Amino acid sequence: MLNTLELCFHITRRNWIVYKKDLIANISPTVADPALVLVSLGLGLGSFITNVEGMSYMQFLAPGLTVATALFTSFFESSYGFYVRMTYENVYKAMLTTPIGVKEVVIGEMVWVGLKGAVMAVGVAIVLALFGLMTNPWLIPALASVGFLVALPCGAMGLLSSAMVNNINQFQTVYSFLIAPLYFLSGIFFPISEMHQAVRWAAEFFPLIHGVRLAQALFWERGIGEAFLYSGSILVIQSAILCALAYSQIKKKLIN
Repeated sequence: MLNTLELCFHITRRNWIVYKKDLIANISPTVADPALVLVSLGLGLGSFITNVEGMSYMQFLAPGLTVATALFTSFFESSYGFYVRMTYENVYKAMLTTPIGVKEVVIGEMVWVGLKGAVMAVGVAIVLALFGLMTNPWLIPALASVGFLVALPCGAMGLLSSAMVNNINQFQTVYSFLIAPLYFLSGIFFPISEMHQAVRWAAEFFPLIHGVRLAQALFWERGIGEAFLYSGSILVIQSAILCALAYSQIKKKLIN
Protein backbone atom coordinates (compact mmCIF):
# COMPACT_ATOMS: atom_id res chain seq x y z
CA MET A 1 0.00 0.00 0.00
CA LEU A 2 2.75 2.45 0.99
CA ASN A 3 4.71 1.53 -2.12
CA THR A 4 1.66 2.22 -4.31
CA LEU A 5 1.13 5.62 -2.71
CA GLU A 6 4.79 6.48 -3.20
CA LEU A 7 4.63 5.56 -6.89
CA CYS A 8 1.44 7.62 -7.31
CA PHE A 9 3.20 10.55 -5.67
CA HIS A 10 6.00 10.35 -8.23
CA ILE A 11 3.49 10.73 -11.06
CA THR A 12 1.81 13.70 -9.39
CA ARG A 13 5.21 15.24 -8.70
CA ARG A 14 6.32 14.69 -12.30
CA ASN A 15 3.27 16.58 -13.58
CA TRP A 16 3.94 19.43 -11.16
CA ILE A 17 7.58 19.72 -12.26
CA VAL A 18 6.50 20.01 -15.89
CA TYR A 19 3.62 22.37 -15.07
CA LYS A 20 5.68 24.84 -13.04
CA LYS A 21 8.13 25.39 -15.90
CA ASP A 22 5.52 27.73 -17.43
CA LEU A 23 3.67 28.49 -14.22
CA ILE A 24 2.52 32.02 -15.05
CA ALA A 25 1.40 31.05 -18.54
CA ASN A 26 -0.49 28.06 -17.14
CA ILE A 27 -2.17 29.92 -14.29
CA SER A 28 -3.05 33.20 -16.02
CA PRO A 29 -5.96 31.96 -18.19
CA THR A 30 -7.43 30.04 -15.27
CA VAL A 31 -7.69 33.15 -13.15
CA ALA A 32 -8.28 35.70 -15.91
CA ASP A 33 -11.13 33.92 -17.73
CA PRO A 34 -13.59 33.84 -14.78
CA ALA A 35 -12.74 37.47 -13.99
CA LEU A 36 -13.44 38.50 -17.60
CA VAL A 37 -16.70 36.53 -17.66
CA LEU A 38 -17.70 38.13 -14.40
CA VAL A 39 -16.94 41.64 -15.63
CA SER A 40 -18.53 41.21 -19.06
CA LEU A 41 -21.67 39.39 -17.92
CA GLY A 42 -21.88 40.76 -14.41
CA LEU A 43 -21.55 44.38 -15.42
CA GLY A 44 -23.18 43.99 -18.84
CA LEU A 45 -26.20 41.84 -18.10
CA GLY A 46 -26.11 42.97 -14.49
CA SER A 47 -27.38 46.37 -15.54
CA PHE A 48 -30.50 44.67 -16.92
CA ILE A 49 -30.80 41.87 -14.34
CA THR A 50 -30.80 43.64 -11.01
CA ASN A 51 -32.13 40.90 -8.76
CA VAL A 52 -31.48 37.15 -8.88
CA GLU A 53 -32.67 35.29 -5.81
CA GLY A 54 -32.30 38.42 -3.72
CA MET A 55 -28.80 39.43 -4.86
CA SER A 56 -27.02 41.17 -7.72
CA TYR A 57 -26.21 39.19 -10.84
CA MET A 58 -22.48 39.43 -10.12
CA GLN A 59 -23.03 37.89 -6.70
CA PHE A 60 -25.02 35.10 -8.29
CA LEU A 61 -22.36 34.38 -10.92
CA ALA A 62 -19.35 34.28 -8.59
CA PRO A 63 -19.76 30.81 -6.97
CA GLY A 64 -20.44 29.05 -10.26
CA LEU A 65 -17.47 30.63 -11.99
CA THR A 66 -15.23 29.43 -9.17
CA VAL A 67 -16.36 25.84 -9.63
CA ALA A 68 -16.27 26.06 -13.43
CA THR A 69 -12.54 26.65 -13.07
CA ALA A 70 -12.17 23.22 -11.49
CA LEU A 71 -14.24 21.69 -14.31
CA PHE A 72 -12.09 23.08 -17.12
CA THR A 73 -8.80 22.61 -15.29
CA SER A 74 -9.44 18.94 -14.59
CA PHE A 75 -11.08 18.01 -17.88
CA PHE A 76 -8.48 19.57 -20.16
CA GLU A 77 -5.61 18.21 -18.07
CA SER A 78 -6.92 14.65 -18.18
CA SER A 79 -8.12 14.77 -21.79
CA TYR A 80 -5.76 16.76 -23.99
CA GLY A 81 -2.92 16.64 -21.46
CA PHE A 82 -3.20 12.93 -20.75
CA TYR A 83 -3.69 12.08 -24.43
CA VAL A 84 -0.54 13.97 -25.46
CA ARG A 85 1.50 12.27 -22.74
CA MET A 86 0.08 8.89 -23.73
CA THR A 87 0.12 9.13 -27.54
CA TYR A 88 2.80 11.60 -28.59
CA GLU A 89 5.26 11.68 -25.71
CA ASN A 90 4.93 7.99 -24.73
CA VAL A 91 5.35 8.96 -21.09
CA TYR A 92 3.20 6.14 -19.78
CA LYS A 93 4.87 3.50 -21.89
CA ALA A 94 8.13 4.47 -20.23
CA MET A 95 6.50 4.44 -16.79
CA LEU A 96 5.09 0.96 -17.31
CA THR A 97 8.60 -0.42 -17.78
CA THR A 98 9.22 0.53 -14.13
CA PRO A 99 7.40 -0.72 -11.00
CA ILE A 100 4.66 1.81 -11.84
CA GLY A 101 1.48 0.13 -13.08
CA VAL A 102 -1.76 1.37 -14.63
CA LYS A 103 -3.35 1.73 -11.19
CA GLU A 104 -0.59 4.07 -10.04
CA VAL A 105 -0.85 6.05 -13.28
CA VAL A 106 -4.59 6.62 -12.88
CA ILE A 107 -4.42 7.41 -9.16
CA GLY A 108 -1.45 9.72 -9.66
CA GLU A 109 -3.22 11.58 -12.45
CA MET A 110 -6.43 11.91 -10.45
CA VAL A 111 -4.57 13.23 -7.43
CA TRP A 112 -2.90 15.75 -9.71
CA VAL A 113 -6.13 17.01 -11.28
CA GLY A 114 -7.81 17.06 -7.87
CA LEU A 115 -5.07 19.22 -6.39
CA LYS A 116 -5.09 21.48 -9.45
CA GLY A 117 -8.84 21.90 -9.17
CA ALA A 118 -8.55 22.71 -5.47
CA VAL A 119 -5.80 25.30 -5.91
CA MET A 120 -7.41 26.96 -8.93
CA ALA A 121 -10.80 27.20 -7.20
CA VAL A 122 -9.18 28.90 -4.21
CA GLY A 123 -7.23 31.24 -6.51
CA VAL A 124 -10.36 32.34 -8.37
CA ALA A 125 -12.29 32.69 -5.10
CA ILE A 126 -9.61 35.04 -3.77
CA VAL A 127 -9.92 37.22 -6.87
CA LEU A 128 -13.72 37.28 -6.64
CA ALA A 129 -13.58 38.00 -2.90
CA LEU A 130 -11.54 41.10 -3.73
CA PHE A 131 -14.56 42.26 -5.71
CA GLY A 132 -16.58 41.92 -2.50
CA LEU A 133 -18.58 38.99 -3.85
CA MET A 134 -18.10 36.60 -0.94
CA THR A 135 -20.07 37.06 2.27
CA ASN A 136 -17.35 35.59 4.50
CA PRO A 137 -13.85 35.47 2.93
CA TRP A 138 -12.66 33.27 5.82
CA LEU A 139 -14.50 30.42 4.11
CA ILE A 140 -12.22 30.58 1.05
CA PRO A 141 -10.01 27.66 2.23
CA ALA A 142 -13.12 25.44 2.31
CA LEU A 143 -13.47 25.98 -1.43
CA ALA A 144 -10.36 23.82 -1.87
CA SER A 145 -12.46 20.80 -0.92
CA VAL A 146 -15.14 21.84 -3.42
CA GLY A 147 -12.59 22.24 -6.19
CA PHE A 148 -11.12 18.83 -5.37
CA LEU A 149 -14.52 17.12 -5.28
CA VAL A 150 -15.51 18.63 -8.64
CA ALA A 151 -12.16 17.95 -10.29
CA LEU A 152 -12.23 14.21 -9.54
CA PRO A 153 -15.37 13.23 -11.52
CA CYS A 154 -14.68 15.80 -14.24
CA GLY A 155 -11.09 14.59 -14.51
CA ALA A 156 -12.33 11.00 -14.71
CA MET A 157 -14.55 12.02 -17.63
CA GLY A 158 -11.43 13.40 -19.30
CA LEU A 159 -9.62 10.09 -18.82
CA LEU A 160 -12.58 8.21 -20.23
CA SER A 161 -12.50 10.51 -23.24
CA SER A 162 -8.77 9.89 -23.69
CA ALA A 163 -9.40 6.16 -23.72
CA MET A 164 -12.20 6.37 -26.27
CA VAL A 165 -11.18 8.96 -28.87
CA ASN A 166 -9.27 7.86 -31.97
CA ASN A 167 -7.45 11.16 -32.44
CA ILE A 168 -6.96 14.40 -30.60
CA ASN A 169 -9.47 16.33 -32.74
CA GLN A 170 -12.33 14.20 -31.41
CA PHE A 171 -12.04 15.95 -28.05
CA GLN A 172 -13.90 18.83 -29.67
CA THR A 173 -16.96 16.58 -29.95
CA VAL A 174 -16.64 15.57 -26.30
CA TYR A 175 -16.42 19.22 -25.30
CA SER A 176 -19.42 20.25 -27.41
CA PHE A 177 -21.77 17.50 -26.25
CA LEU A 178 -20.58 16.87 -22.69
CA ILE A 179 -18.56 19.70 -21.15
CA ALA A 180 -20.47 22.62 -22.68
CA PRO A 181 -23.87 21.34 -21.43
CA LEU A 182 -22.34 20.84 -17.98
CA TYR A 183 -21.09 24.42 -18.04
CA PHE A 184 -24.28 26.07 -19.25
CA LEU A 185 -26.92 23.90 -17.54
CA SER A 186 -25.56 23.59 -14.00
CA GLY A 187 -26.99 26.75 -12.50
CA ILE A 188 -23.96 29.00 -13.02
CA PHE A 189 -25.64 31.66 -15.16
CA PHE A 190 -29.23 31.36 -14.02
CA PRO A 191 -31.19 29.47 -11.35
CA ILE A 192 -31.72 25.87 -12.42
CA SER A 193 -35.20 26.05 -10.90
CA GLU A 194 -36.27 28.24 -13.83
CA MET A 195 -35.60 25.52 -16.39
CA HIS A 196 -37.87 22.80 -17.77
CA GLN A 197 -38.43 19.90 -15.40
CA ALA A 198 -36.71 17.41 -17.73
CA VAL A 199 -33.59 19.56 -17.83
CA ARG A 200 -33.65 19.97 -14.03
CA TRP A 201 -33.91 16.21 -13.63
CA ALA A 202 -31.04 15.54 -16.04
CA ALA A 203 -28.88 18.22 -14.41
CA GLU A 204 -28.99 16.35 -11.11
CA PHE A 205 -26.67 13.80 -12.67
CA PHE A 206 -24.11 16.49 -13.55
CA PRO A 207 -21.14 16.68 -11.17
CA LEU A 208 -20.88 20.41 -11.76
CA ILE A 209 -24.31 21.31 -10.43
CA HIS A 210 -23.44 19.80 -7.06
CA GLY A 211 -20.17 21.69 -7.02
CA VAL A 212 -22.07 24.89 -7.81
CA ARG A 213 -24.41 24.26 -4.88
CA LEU A 214 -21.47 23.74 -2.54
CA ALA A 215 -19.78 26.91 -3.75
CA GLN A 216 -23.01 28.88 -3.44
CA ALA A 217 -23.43 27.69 0.13
CA LEU A 218 -19.91 28.89 0.98
CA PHE A 219 -20.06 32.15 -0.97
CA TRP A 220 -23.46 33.12 0.40
CA GLU A 221 -22.94 31.41 3.79
CA ARG A 222 -26.26 29.58 3.55
CA GLY A 223 -26.96 25.94 4.42
CA ILE A 224 -23.34 24.85 4.27
CA GLY A 225 -23.83 21.66 6.28
CA GLU A 226 -26.84 20.54 4.26
CA ALA A 227 -25.06 21.26 0.97
CA PHE A 228 -22.01 19.18 1.91
CA LEU A 229 -24.19 16.36 3.23
CA TYR A 230 -26.22 16.10 0.03
CA SER A 231 -24.14 17.43 -2.87
CA GLY A 232 -20.83 16.49 -1.28
CA SER A 233 -21.97 12.87 -0.87
CA ILE A 234 -23.17 12.72 -4.46
CA LEU A 235 -19.81 14.02 -5.72
CA VAL A 236 -17.98 11.35 -3.73
CA ILE A 237 -20.19 8.63 -5.23
CA GLN A 238 -19.82 10.03 -8.75
CA SER A 239 -16.06 10.25 -8.30
CA ALA A 240 -15.84 6.62 -7.20
CA ILE A 241 -17.93 5.36 -10.13
CA LEU A 242 -16.28 7.48 -12.82
CA CYS A 243 -12.75 6.86 -11.54
CA ALA A 244 -13.38 3.10 -11.56
CA LEU A 245 -14.68 3.31 -15.14
CA ALA A 246 -11.72 5.47 -16.15
CA TYR A 247 -9.29 2.97 -14.67
CA SER A 248 -10.84 0.05 -16.55
CA GLN A 249 -10.76 1.88 -19.89
CA ILE A 250 -7.28 3.37 -19.47
CA LYS A 251 -5.97 -0.07 -18.50
CA LYS A 252 -7.19 -1.46 -21.82
CA LYS A 253 -5.66 1.49 -23.68
CA LEU A 254 -2.24 1.36 -22.06
CA ILE A 255 -1.77 -2.39 -21.99
CA ASN A 256 -3.17 -3.28 -25.43
